[in-house]
Amino acid sequence: MRAIIHCLLLLAFTNTYAKDVNITSHGAIGDGQKLNTAAIQKAIDECHSSGGGKVIFPKGIFLSGTIVLKDKVTLHFEQDAVLLGSTDVNDYKNMDPFTDGLGIDVGWALLVAVDAKNIGIEGNGTIDGQGTKLREQQIQTDTRSESLRWGRRPFLVRIVRCEGVNVKDITLKYSAAWTSHYFQCKKVNIEKVKILSHGVPHNDGIDIDGCQDVRISDCDIQSGDDALCFKTTSSKMGCNNIVVTRMRLKSGHGAIKMGTESMAPFENIKISDCYIYDTNNGGIKLLTVDGAHLRNVDISNITMVNVKTPMLFRLGSRLSVFRKGKDTQQQTGTMENVTVRDVIAKASANAQLMPPSGILITGVPGHYITGLTLENIKIDLAGGGTAENARQVVPEAIDKYPEVKTFGPLVPAYGIWARHVKGLKLKNIQFNLNSNDLRPAFVCEDGKDITLTDWNIPSTEGAEAIIRLENVNKANITGVKAKGTAQNFVKVEGAESKDIKQSKNEVPATIK
Repeated sequence: MRAIIHCLLLLAFTNTYAKDVNITSHGAIGDGQKLNTAAIQKAIDECHSSGGGKVIFPKGIFLSGTIVLKDKVTLHFEQDAVLLGSTDVNDYKNMDPFTDGLGIDVGWALLVAVDAKNIGIEGNGTIDGQGTKLREQQIQTDTRSESLRWGRRPFLVRIVRCEGVNVKDITLKYSAAWTSHYFQCKKVNIEKVKILSHGVPHNDGIDIDGCQDVRISDCDIQSGDDALCFKTTSSKMGCNNIVVTRMRLKSGHGAIKMGTESMAPFENIKISDCYIYDTNNGGIKLLTVDGAHLRNVDISNITMVNVKTPMLFRLGSRLSVFRKGKDTQQQTGTMENVTVRDVIAKASANAQLMPPSGILITGVPGHYITGLTLENIKIDLAGGGTAENARQVVPEAIDKYPEVKTFGPLVPAYGIWARHVKGLKLKNIQFNLNSNDLRPAFVCEDGKDITLTDWNIPSTEGAEAIIRLENVNKANITGVKAKGTAQNFVKVEGAESKDIKQSKNEVPATIK
């Protein structure tokens, strides 16, 4: 009897303190016309005050402005349920303003949670921001330039300083700005999310901004801007302990990107088993330019098809501040102990820098990228570089926005160009060329302790050098196979160059 009473009391407690709420019970109408902001918010508030549970979106199209998710509440979307963003920017609120990497004030959102715990978004429905329609309506009254105007447009989903976040199965479409932004959150799980967001500028897919203990898996992202992007817009909390796997990524800019905004560290991050395709501005881009320490990052098993410039690694000194009054300018950061391995890439013949190159690596004077390892890398490239291209001087761009085009119009190596690097290890690297290229396969400028092991270099005719080292202190080149003709296998230049060793390389007599 005591056990029965206990079960009845537990059932009563559950019914009293947790329940599911259908948004239609508060008057929400799914006709795509009525603005349901207040009705949806009442359903969330009721669910929250009762101890938590699910807020149900049934089949229908529910138009809304900003709604706020609260503790222990999960939004559950049934099949064919749509949360549709209003096209009037005045229907949105900014619950946590900040400035992005371009210096624009941003933060408005359709669905937002601030300082909440144990929240979720799930189900087979859709959240649609109507980004293009919103933009068209906005520009009728907002006369500022597009570069200033876009910041007023709402993100689709914004999760701020929350703990215990679960986002699963939902489809996110056509955001007016960033599609999903997670800021200073802990214990985040994002699984089987589909994102289709293009048509307006700045619609990143997933932005992880200073979050810890994050798991992202099995997502399909097609974004007009960066697809999967890690940021730290505040120096107070870094990106740490993050695992990403089995992603399918298409991007108008970068597919996997770290550090457009980079004040706090990026540490202990693993990304694996991703397919990247039709991407216009870099497959893997690891950047730290605002003082962050980027270290202990491992990226593996990546396939790229039709990607412009497969990889960019950049340590710079832009040193921007994104949360005015809450942060101060930092010193130049570091990039160390990064490994990228098991990558197969087919680079686009039409790239940001022409003729195309495979990998760009550069620090700034006095600040070296340290301990970078690239292993088991195979890249198909268009070729086409000239002897003049092989002597291209690349701008330092010390304080500039970190982007591939920043180092234009081209770089002097078709394979890997590296500058201001220390402890660079390049193992089992293979390039294929569709046409002859008179640039070296590898150029290093201002390097220390450089290792090239087991390269397979395609046949080229008439180059000055297959490898060029300029002001490199200590290099070991071993197990490299080269074909074709060239004036030099390894050309060493610069007063600082010394201790260059070669062994077990297979080089024909036509390469001196």
